[in-house]
Amino acid sequence: MALVSDTSPPPTRATAALKPPKAWRTRNLSLDRTRTFLTLLVLIHHAVIPYTHFGHTDGASWLGFDFVVLATDSFFMAMFFFLSGLFLWPSLSHRAPGVFARDRLVRLGIPFAVAAVTIIPIAYYAIALRENDGLSFTAFWWKTITVGPWPSGPLWFLWVLLIYSVVGGAMCRLFPNCLTPITRLSERGFARPMLVFAVFVVIAIVIYVPLRVWLGPNHWFEFGPFSVQESRFLLYAAYFFLGAGIGAGDLEDGVLSSDSRLAHEWSHWALASLVPYGAMWVLIIIKREILGNPDQLPNWYEINYGIAYVLFSTSIIFAIMGFFLRFQRGGWSILDPLQNDAYGIFLVHYAYMMWLQYWLYSYNLSAITKASIVFVLALLLSWVTTIALRRIPGSYRVL
Repeated sequence: MALVSDTSPPPTRATAALKPPKAWRTRNLSLDRTRTFLTLLVLIHHAVIPYTHFGHTDGASWLGFDFVVLATDSFFMAMFFFLSGLFLWPSLSHRAPGVFARDRLVRLGIPFAVAAVTIIPIAYYAIALRENDGLSFTAFWWKTITVGPWPSGPLWFLWVLLIYSVVGGAMCRLFPNCLTPITRLSERGFARPMLVFAVFVVIAIVIYVPLRVWLGPNHWFEFGPFSVQESRFLLYAAYFFLGAGIGAGDLEDGVLSSDSRLAHEWSHWALASLVPYGAMWVLIIIKREILGNPDQLPNWYEINYGIAYVLFSTSIIFAIMGFFLRFQRGGWSILDPLQNDAYGIFLVHYAYMMWLQYWLYSYNLSAITKASIVFVLALLLSWVTTIALRRIPGSYRVL
């Protein structure tokens, strides 16, 4: 999420060896709009989850939302890490090592720390009230931060990205050529995006599938507000560093060029993504209707689902990137008004979502109506809140 350019000091000797590629010296509207689009997908994802058919927490449900949630959950966080990785090298190129680490801490660490003790308890208090109407917020807040559980909601992304950024920054300082193979791969991908896709898929399968089989797909590491889906931790790291390697080169010379074959054939990738997406649904039906939805699934199932998951996530990422490179690189877009506030919207939206869903819980409305109300109001309230927060002196360094 921390993809917006920020103010930084002039280059020093420590950064002289890390020169920003020429394509990064101006804003890239395609990437800005991709990031904003993904932020809206996060809001849609959280708006419809209570109204899914399998596992809903509201009386209203609609099977169509299951199709939405399966798709978004299978790629959008990986894509966020990929986009964040694209900006690693340009960020390093005009910052001293200590300044880069400090900026990442300010941009990611401070929002995580503040939101973990404010936004997240406020959000989950709505759930607690369903079980205990008389519970005070003070008592709930104190129990959350002292006893737990202390969930982080979508904010887990921030501390994980902070780790990847610091580790990536150190690697690039110590080994300036470590990303060169990926950069060269990207250059070859200008005309042969399938080659880049194949490398991405092989790396992702090797990293993700064994962990999925060993740890299971749904187990989370949790320590206070620090949580992450264990089987995906290295997968997200892979997308981040693959993005970093592409971002270390000139985008217009590689797979993410607006004139690349990927940009011109984005629709082919979108259609291709339907095959592994359909395979995931077939496996879900097998799990529920044939295997009896057991807690422990056989290894063959996890292997096949993991492969389908990787194929879908990578192909849909390529499709979305290609679309925005092809059609969203100039002029005006409906996404532009949200651009500067997208990060803030991501940070604060969850509390609004949870309370709007709590408010609508007892109303006899359709799932589509409830989800639409939640999405629209949460977006507007989060946007207004972000605008207000950005008026605080110095907040531009964070939001």
